[in-house]
Amino acid sequence: MLSARPVCAGSPPPFRIWPVDPLVKVFRDAVPENGGTAVAEVARGESATLQIVVRADQPISGLSAQISPLKRSWGRGTLQPKEPRFVGYVPVDRPTQTPSKDQLRAPPADYPDPLLEAASIDVGPGQAQPIWVTVAIPTHAAPGTYRGTLRLQGTLASQPVQAEQKLEVVVYRAVAGPANLWVTEWFGLQWRHMRIAPQPESDESYALLRRYARNMAEHRHNVALISPLDLAKFSVGAEGELLIDFSRFDRWVEIFQQEGVIGRIEGGHIGGRKEGWESEFAVTVHQVQDRNVITRQVDPASPEAEAFYSRFFPALVTHLRSKHWLERYMQHLADEPIAQNIASYRAMAALARRYAPELRIIEACHTKDLTGSIDIWVPQLNYLHDDWPHYQARQKAGEEVWFYTCVFPQGEYANRFLEQPLIKTRLLHWINARYGITGYLHWGYNQWTADSPFTHTTRPHGGPPYLPAGDPWIVYPGMKGPLDSIRFEAMRDGIADYALLQALAQKNPAASQDLAAKLIVDFDRYNTDLNTFRILRRELLKQVSQQQD
Repeated sequence: MLSARPVCAGSPPPFRIWPVDPLVKVFRDAVPENGGTAVAEVARGESATLQIVVRADQPISGLSAQISPLKRSWGRGTLQPKEPRFVGYVPVDRPTQTPSKDQLRAPPADYPDPLLEAASIDVGPGQAQPIWVTVAIPTHAAPGTYRGTLRLQGTLASQPVQAEQKLEVVVYRAVAGPANLWVTEWFGLQWRHMRIAPQPESDESYALLRRYARNMAEHRHNVALISPLDLAKFSVGAEGELLIDFSRFDRWVEIFQQEGVIGRIEGGHIGGRKEGWESEFAVTVHQVQDRNVITRQVDPASPEAEAFYSRFFPALVTHLRSKHWLERYMQHLADEPIAQNIASYRAMAALARRYAPELRIIEACHTKDLTGSIDIWVPQLNYLHDDWPHYQARQKAGEEVWFYTCVFPQGEYANRFLEQPLIKTRLLHWINARYGITGYLHWGYNQWTADSPFTHTTRPHGGPPYLPAGDPWIVYPGMKGPLDSIRFEAMRDGIADYALLQALAQKNPAASQDLAAKLIVDFDRYNTDLNTFRILRRELLKQVSQQQD
């Protein structure tokens, strides 16, 4: 049944329940649509995502949701879904500085985004409440149609009510294995706004770090930003020499390895701007002074920088080699070099080349004029667009090219802003596939500030007057760890799409490119029609299934 059914037979249905494509952001004033079975079509090795919406004219108290295992319609086999999650809402107070033409609603407006950990929720009269269903599909699952039921219970007009929604997951023979796509989120080990307050370096702080790592792995991320410079312990030896202990760095790396993220290690930055945006870079050094270790910021071409990095870089390379991590390690120098500070960036690169030629240098960059100083280029998406011939040449030269999004690009470019249609977040990785870009970076995994991300979604910034809603974080603080968002789920599914497109490309690259090009017309032009997307993805599933038979 698609309508709610009261405990007492004969009463009219007190509330409506209907399925909605999970790439639709359901606002509170959404009106009921035609019912029917909620259907997801997936490959093995990815996650099925479904969205169910409830609405009543009167308040619903204590609405809860339970889901049964999904059973294969013929033969043996079951799928175990996650517990259903209620979609929460956050206020977007200010728009992006250059809103897209398909902006869903002009701020101020409440937008759906966090996936709450509440077991039940109250729903106001005339308000729509989405419910999120996620079903992980094992790679060994038998292909076929799996069916289950979402059961809802609550109280309406002092009467207990209940409803059922039929669910169907169609599993294709295709396998979405680990994507040959490097994906990283810059995160902080913070517990602001959580109900825990672990002491730094305590077992509980490392347990929280593990929960972050597990959350990234569940969303198909395979690179972790971990800084050996920041995590190393520096001390003074018996002869007054500087000693370096990488054990804390090792512990972080091992946690991310154990949880399935690494992949690759993204070594944190050694430098940053001295003052404003256009200023030169300085590097961090540690020195022995009066038998104490002091930390300073110095010019990268200075004798102090030479003295420190002539010791630090070789020690790091030796350590990485001993742990068998050297081949998966990448080194950042300083974030977002621009034309005005190229000289100081090149000075940092010269230090790395001189004392650690084995290390590949990776950087989010705003200028293409750094050939020879970067091995893994990560231009912002609009700069990748503007300088595409340069980046194609770097690929032909054997270097890697990724892209990133941050405060920019805005306008019609795909990004993760709350105001944009959800399909634009998913299409980020179709852009990867369309143009042969092998990585994606974003700075904003959990960059929460003092204000709760549930009440303040834009935040101050030194460049633009504020960061757009959705830019600084894609997860929310739960009671003891990160809460997913519907944007993070869409991003995960986009990475799975990339894996399927790459699987098809192994035997039929033309077909893979044809499918990607039908959605990605240009770097900033996309077909975002959901019906078209579902048709093309079904075709992708069919072609990969036939290829893998």
